[in-house]
Amino acid sequence: MESTPAEVQSAKPSLVNRMLGGIETIGNKLPDPAMLFLISLFIVWILSALLSGVAFTDIDPRTGEPIQVINLLTGTALATFMSQMVTIFTSFAPLGVVLVAMLGVGVADEAGYFNTSIKLLIAKTSTKLLTPVVVFVGLISHSAIDAGYVLVIPLGGIIFYAAGRHPLAGIAAAFAGVSGGFSANPVPSALDPLLQGFTQPAAQIVAPDILVNPLNNYFFTSISSVLIIALGWFITDRIIEPRLGTTTPVDDDAEEAPEMDTIDPKERKAFWWASAVLVLGLVVLTLTLLPEDSPFRDANGSLNSFAAPIMQSIVPLIFLLFLLPGVVYGYVAGVFSSSKDMVDAMTKAMQGMGYYVVMAFFCSLFVYAFGTSNIGALLAVKGAAALKAMALPGGVMIVGIIFLTAFVNLFVGSASAKWALLAPIFVPVLMQVGISPDLTQAAYRVGDSSSNIITPLMPYFPLVVVYCQRYVKGTGIGTLTSLMIPYSVAFLVVWSVFLLLYWALGIPLGLGASYGYPVP
Repeated sequence: MESTPAEVQSAKPSLVNRMLGGIETIGNKLPDPAMLFLISLFIVWILSALLSGVAFTDIDPRTGEPIQVINLLTGTALATFMSQMVTIFTSFAPLGVVLVAMLGVGVADEAGYFNTSIKLLIAKTSTKLLTPVVVFVGLISHSAIDAGYVLVIPLGGIIFYAAGRHPLAGIAAAFAGVSGGFSANPVPSALDPLLQGFTQPAAQIVAPDILVNPLNNYFFTSISSVLIIALGWFITDRIIEPRLGTTTPVDDDAEEAPEMDTIDPKERKAFWWASAVLVLGLVVLTLTLLPEDSPFRDANGSLNSFAAPIMQSIVPLIFLLFLLPGVVYGYVAGVFSSSKDMVDAMTKAMQGMGYYVVMAFFCSLFVYAFGTSNIGALLAVKGAAALKAMALPGGVMIVGIIFLTAFVNLFVGSASAKWALLAPIFVPVLMQVGISPDLTQAAYRVGDSSSNIITPLMPYFPLVVVYCQRYVKGTGIGTLTSLMIPYSVAFLVVWSVFLLLYWALGIPLGLGASYGYPVP
């Protein structure tokens, strides 16, 4: 007897569940994230000693000299490492971003501003539409650099939980939008001029007079946001949440979700006062940015360049724009009665970050060693050289760059660090076969975004594990990786095909952008 469509459909999730369950089991056998970074640090030290005596002929595009792996186990290197350990940790960029932002966010959260906002959001939004809303908010959070990691992802869990859905599905959807869709944004961000700053010098290796527009990928990234929202919506509702419902129950002692049925009049009043303060703050900020001589503009009068003070003030602005409404909400709602209550809210927020601080310590040491040893540079250059030697057709080369970038991203988390290494190789090579720097950069962005969500070495990955543990204490690296693999694979494959179709249709990539470069 033939299987009914329903039976066939039920068999497919079963296969997926078995595969993801196996990944979760294996992944959860890995050491704690903090220890994983420590083990990785030791591995880098050993490899640096073994490879330091090898004479590589690969040229480091940053220096024009052959790459030389630095031995980190010499007495001098170890002494330098020990003397700089405190500085390495305190200068670890994600640490300051997380802690400063969480001080303001913690006040708004503890006061109840978020809970009331969520209640109103749930009241106005269909439960079935929460997924695309969460993914979309994750995408636009890129304009605030790393704010999505400390704000949008935990809110995704809270919103889903409050709506009676699995909180880990909300976290996964938000993580997919914030990190997996990092280069799919309808709003320009600091990443655009940052990448252009590496693409243009790389292109000038071949054409000294060529100029690259900072928004050369803007149309592509804007339209890509629709694709990422659709994929994130489908994967969350059809694959991730059904599996979580049967394999990963929420802990009995997990913090209760806020009630959505009623909103106290005092809460409603406090919400509108706090929101008015938030809007007022945004208006004042906008008016401050408008003048051509605004102190928030860079030397050329631009607001969206990486050197513009406004782009470097995003985290402090997040702190203020949540602190002030949080304080107003707390006093109007009667939650705060003195300044000590506000300080206590900040303290509680920091207590919840203790585990992340420990992991950030070991992560910072590993990232420092990996970069200083030049092992990351060696991996990137070797991979790019192999791709060049294949002499593949243009479309295949673009896909190759996407997949190679996705692979390198598992080892080098910083988007700017990777592009600084890869752009001087990819851009000139492809220009010589007729592919423009704009298209090459777009391919890099697709690969860079797609694998962000499956590497535990990404600085914010352990933080997302912490968010999940609020609801399921047994969550580990394997759990989160198994949740995010479907997103990563789908984004990588579908987004690559989308770029090729976008190219075939000749839709403009962005401002002043092209697909081809005239080969002499």
